[in-house]
Amino acid sequence: MGKFVLKETATGFKFDLKATNGQVIATSEIYTTKAACLNGINSVKTNCVGEVEDHTVEPIVTVKHPKFEMYTDKAGEYRFRLKARNGEIIATSEGYKAKTSCENGIESVKKNAPDAEIVTE
Repeated sequence: MGKFVLKETATGFKFDLKATNGQVIATSEIYTTKAACLNGINSVKTNCVGEVEDHTVEPIVTVKHPKFEMYTDKAGEYRFRLKARNGEIIATSEGYKAKTSCENGIESVKKNAPDAEIVTE
């Protein structure tokens, strides 16, 4: 089972969603308070059921929020961002060399996030 690791940073709080093997599969923005960060975690837990909107192929088929947006970055790597019902980005991925790896990352969030425990480091 995955876990959310909540960390205090120099400028606030952030979380990483880690898979069972310890790999980080999604990261948050920096929140100003711990309570806001916990709200972000809960938002990921409830919004990770969305479909995938693939920006790496034409035409882009728009799907409703919540959703995962898959795209390529400036370095040509595949990434995803999870958007909540209100369209806000609530989690982002690392860069993946292969599209299938990015798709696996999305599936890992869907599988791990709903029941993931929250631990503080």
